[in-house]
Amino acid sequence: MASTDRALFLGVFEREADVLAAARAARLAGYSVHDAFTPYAVHGLDEAIGLRPSRLPWATLAFALAGLSVAAAAEYGMNVIDWPLNVGGKPDNSLPAFLPAMFELMVLCAGVGTVVTLLVRSRLLPGRVARLAHARVTDDRFVLAVAADSAAFDARALTETWRHCGLAEVLAVPDGPAQERHP
Repeated sequence: MASTDRALFLGVFEREADVLAAARAARLAGYSVHDAFTPYAVHGLDEAIGLRPSRLPWATLAFALAGLSVAAAAEYGMNVIDWPLNVGGKPDNSLPAFLPAMFELMVLCAGVGTVVTLLVRSRLLPGRVARLAHARVTDDRFVLAVAADSAAFDARALTETWRHCGLAEVLAVPDGPAQERHP
């Protein structure tokens, strides 16, 4: 589970339709959905929990343009300024000859930069100890995490709302790392 300094209230569900309904119901009731943990991508869950669109494509574009610029500058510098060769009267700065290397460096920088940005932004750095929201969340369970640190939070009302959506289990996660199970 993502490290957080917020108290969380977790609902465990057995089907993806249940977690979708529970996410919509929790947001309609005015609760702040912190995150959802699923064994696979669930279509529509990002809208159901109110997740904003990712800015990762903008980082990918920035890295791609940086790679393209570095390749163009390097090829121009090497072939035109540092070591110009007269090959059959062709121009030194021939763009068609530069395109394959420019494309390859653009793709390389975009791919590596995107992966590094994703790992840093989501704090999935090497050596970090993984914490799962539920032992079976990677197998067949769906977990919905709601922020439980506001004064308006009512665990009983939220549990009752989720029971109508197919709730299997409820967990309360305090500010610390320990988890407490509720029947």
